[in-house]
Amino acid sequence: MVNINGTFFSDTESYLTINNRGFNYGDALFETIKVVHGKILFWEDHYFRLMASMRILRMEIPMTFTMEFLESQILETIGKNELDQFTSRIKLSIYRDSEGLYLPTINNIGYFIAAKKIDSDFYGLSEDDYIVDLYKDHYILSGLLSTLKTTNRIINVIGSIYAKENGWDNCILLNENKHVVEMLNGNVFLVNGTTIKTPPLDSGCIKGIMRKQVIEVISAISEYEIKEKEISPFELQKADELFITNVISGIIPINKYRKKTYNRSVSMNILAKLNTKIRLG
Repeated sequence: MVNINGTFFSDTESYLTINNRGFNYGDALFETIKVVHGKILFWEDHYFRLMASMRILRMEIPMTFTMEFLESQILETIGKNELDQFTSRIKLSIYRDSEGLYLPTINNIGYFIAAKKIDSDFYGLSEDDYIVDLYKDHYILSGLLSTLKTTNRIINVIGSIYAKENGWDNCILLNENKHVVEMLNGNVFLVNGTTIKTPPLDSGCIKGIMRKQVIEVISAISEYEIKEKEISPFELQKADELFITNVISGIIPINKYRKKTYNRSVSMNILAKLNTKIRLG
């Protein structure tokens, strides 16, 4: 069952109109959220990121669009899909519900919520190899708009196809300055000794929810120093570790980049503290 503006439709019903601006112009935002047995992980962070993004896109935020209201809509969607006792992946999408061409006639919004069961409750590290390379056909533009989770994700789509064609698990995206920005499906962290770096938001990387959690975890570990700083592709082969973060998988250690192989000891340490933080929270 899919929740569209508070009304539920079956997955087999058609509910997208030809005038939907998310479809026509990418005039939409989305949040990918993990819910474990009815508990929404990092909900406050998701909500405030969504509100900030809607303001940047000049969307009209209804007075009823409170954190409590959206939480109830997510939980009701989970219930309708009989996922209360399972872990699920939620996609909450907000679109400008308006006619018009590039210029909308109004800035009102609509929303839909979809739920899908996933297997993992808390976060773990896979023992499988995870191989990545650079994607250089197209670049992410640095700046504020690139930090938003809009539905304009065509680079991620064709980058994912490119990775599959080459037998890689993921690709590293660059900006117009040839600096590392992020992965196809998450933020990237580089470990070199006791220093851990991740690209700054002004590089164009997504303002990731798990990125924020991991930065907080690292900041609380005295032996590590976290830096939000530009990363050049040349640094990748000198690093001790590389790992990806997103809210569904948590931390994904990268095993190999070109001829360089990496260990995962720092990733394991951070992940253990992340899971502790979630359980205590």
